[in-house]
Amino acid sequence: MGKPKALVDDPAGGSFVERGVRVLRAAGCAPVVVVVGAEAARTAALATAAGADTVVEAADWESGQSASLRAGLAAVQLTEAEVACILLVDLPDVTSAVVRRVAAAGGDGPAVLARAAYRGVPGHPVVMGRDHWKGVLDVAAGDRGARDYLATHEHLLVECGDLATGRDADTPDDL
Repeated sequence: MGKPKALVDDPAGGSFVERGVRVLRAAGCAPVVVVVGAEAARTAALATAAGADTVVEAADWESGQSASLRAGLAAVQLTEAEVACILLVDLPDVTSAVVRRVAAAGGDGPAVLARAAYRGVPGHPVVMGRDHWKGVLDVAAGDRGARDYLATHEHLLVECGDLATGRDADTPDDL
């Protein structure tokens, strides 16, 4: 993309990080925790201005997606939250309607484990209760995030293909 994905211009306006905060806020998520890596100060300023409650830096962000997941869950563990919604920054067509659907279908409470699917293909966001956080952190490595944990733990797939494609934006052509 030529710059950190969080700073990419969102077709709807602002940056990807600002869109992510808006999507989570509109879906009723609180607190909103944003994890930053490359160009952390600039990204943190945009996230804070967009309404993020907490911004944490994944100092080892270059090691992959798991670094962000670890930093985010560590920050959420310090709150009263029982459920976390993990939303990647590079999903430009995932809206608050998707987040609300996955959260509502999964229910609330510390045992919830649900994820969006797009035409049957698992994707993001992932909604996970506190009971799963330690297990996810135990297996998250490199660029795999929660994938290995989800592969070995029963979870609800919530079809959202009527709301979005769930495709990530890796190149400008993906926008």
